[in-house]
Amino acid sequence: MSQQPGRARGRARGRGRGAGNEPPPRRPGAQAPYSGPPGMAGQPMGAQGGVRPPMGAQGGVRQPMGAQSGVRPPMAAQGDVGPPMGAQGGTGAPMGAQGGAGPPMGVQGGVGEPMGAAVPAASGRGRQRGGATARAPGAPPTAQMEALALGPGPEGAGRGAGDRRRRRGGVVVEEPHTRPGHITNKRGVTGGRVNMVTNFFKVKPKPQWVLYQYHVEFSPEVDHRKARIAMVYGQEALLGGTKLFDGMILFLPRRLENDQTVVYAKRRTDDADIRITITLTNEVPPTSPICLQIYNILFRKFLKNIGMQEINRNYYNPALKVAVEQHKLEVWPGFVTSILQYESKTLLMADVSHKIMRTDTVLDLMYDLFQRNQRNFYDVATRALIGQIVLTRYNNQTYRIDDISWDEHPTDKFRLHDGTDISYEEYYEKQYNRKIEDKDQPLLISRAKRKTKEGEVLMLKLIPELCTLTGLTDEARANFHVMKDLAVHTRITPDRRSATLQRFINQLNSNEDVQREMRGWQIEFDQNLLQLEGRTLPKEKLFAYNQEDLRYKPADAEWSRELRNQKLISAKPLREWLLIFPKRLSQSANDFLGALRQVGPGMGMQINNPIMVDIPDEQTKSYLNALRQLIKPQVTQMVVCIMRTQKKDCYDAIKKFCCVEHPVPSQVLVEQKSLKKKQMLMSG
Repeated sequence: MSQQPGRARGRARGRGRGAGNEPPPRRPGAQAPYSGPPGMAGQPMGAQGGVRPPMGAQGGVRQPMGAQSGVRPPMAAQGDVGPPMGAQGGTGAPMGAQGGAGPPMGVQGGVGEPMGAAVPAASGRGRQRGGATARAPGAPPTAQMEALALGPGPEGAGRGAGDRRRRRGGVVVEEPHTRPGHITNKRGVTGGRVNMVTNFFKVKPKPQWVLYQYHVEFSPEVDHRKARIAMVYGQEALLGGTKLFDGMILFLPRRLENDQTVVYAKRRTDDADIRITITLTNEVPPTSPICLQIYNILFRKFLKNIGMQEINRNYYNPALKVAVEQHKLEVWPGFVTSILQYESKTLLMADVSHKIMRTDTVLDLMYDLFQRNQRNFYDVATRALIGQIVLTRYNNQTYRIDDISWDEHPTDKFRLHDGTDISYEEYYEKQYNRKIEDKDQPLLISRAKRKTKEGEVLMLKLIPELCTLTGLTDEARANFHVMKDLAVHTRITPDRRSATLQRFINQLNSNEDVQREMRGWQIEFDQNLLQLEGRTLPKEKLFAYNQEDLRYKPADAEWSRELRNQKLISAKPLREWLLIFPKRLSQSANDFLGALRQVGPGMGMQINNPIMVDIPDEQTKSYLNALRQLIKPQVTQMVVCIMRTQKKDCYDAIKKFCCVEHPVPSQVLVEQKSLKKKQMLMSG
């Protein structure tokens, strides 16, 4: 590989982002003097507080921790790593530190304290309904818990005609309403009956099963959450091995002998006696939002137990990846899962998903960008990489790129927890047996999700050469051959889909670790997919201006071709409208306008010539400036914008302007999708 890109990156040392002039070039590896951040002059980069090494947790070996100011490289967690909130079944190990994993973050003096995480907010449908809101760790959802009163409530309270409350184990349960109160049966009568297999499995808790919620207090107060978790998990004789604790609220599948229990534990730091008071606060039935939240937490742990890896909130199996070598891509099979309440049943929804992984690294992309854009390399690389999700193969973790540190390199040093200095290059070679070839590459910065005890945001440092890109580029999406080769693996028939889901549930039900956890929590999943009886609806009748029923194929549910030459019942003339496009897309804009003129008269539509605006570039501000200048309130009937590729930020800005600031009907067309092939214009 040519040394030019490395030399370009060597040139970047000392160059501030957005600077007008570049410094004179240096040979690769030449070190620029470092003055350090304000107030810390003269120290080598990474040697002061603020840069930490990756925290690798492999085979139970504790990795070095970096110094103190809130910056560290990636947290490497290989081996058996517990979920964010570890739910132990049959073991009293601390939350989040199960199996063969090394000690979690927060290791002090060579002794790892357990790490726990608060029960996360509900996801999926619950969030869309507004049922999950941000709250302090351990704070109960009071609005939801008011509906779960212990014992009988006020007479007649909240009981209407459509109320579906029932009592279970002394707890009043209000089931979700899925139809109006005056309708007693949702089953249809039209069409023909057909048996269907869904992508749901029944979740079957033990009859009369109730989850017990306890509040835990410490006297004297214990500020460190991981220390509180360690003390509670040390009470295995009292609490058993199956429990969930986030530092304040404890969930158990069984009720303790007394509603309030007092135990004592030793604090490691000063050997002081800590009084722990465990008080019963609620009995949570299987249909409550809290219980559904616990189900989803447990299920995420089950997925990790069978070797799946979380990427962007879904889980994929790297052991079953399929290589598409001709395009430097990999397809990772996985699943999208969710456990929710549906009428009187709790169901596990599972659907087949695929994650496209690229085999080229971030450094490879940087080399490619440099070859194509040497003059604007820094700006082009920044725009291409910021916001991308990358995978570090040495620990199979994903990170979001938030910035690029052009002034830092693998040869820079950081300080370990024991006070010794080591370079990133030496660290990765010793820790992961990964030798870094390009010594002049910059470092990627990723903002960690967790914060320090002081509330500081942790900034992780990543090596581009060790980061693999995920997802597809716009060029790849527009490439027919790439998408066709990927579709072989990602587009599966209903029969294959149901067979894959059946193998998935069989794997869960046959895994010893998963079964031990499920026995501890007294739940199980049905062996087979849920089957329902549905209906095939008859063909809908569509009428145009002449009141003749349009003939189309009901199985395709597509009638645009048949409607093209039919006069509409009511057509509004389009007299005042805008067509905005970049100069380089002038031909596509004219082709679109020609197709519109060809189709419009046959449908009874009068389409006048638009105000055609050719903007100089494809930047968002160029579209917005044209809209601000040319939209006439109460006059402009429609706005059509043409983009070369699909850019979400630009699309969102146009729609926000046309929907909120200056309300007017708008349409955004993507040239590569709809306008590039002339034969597709008529169907668009």
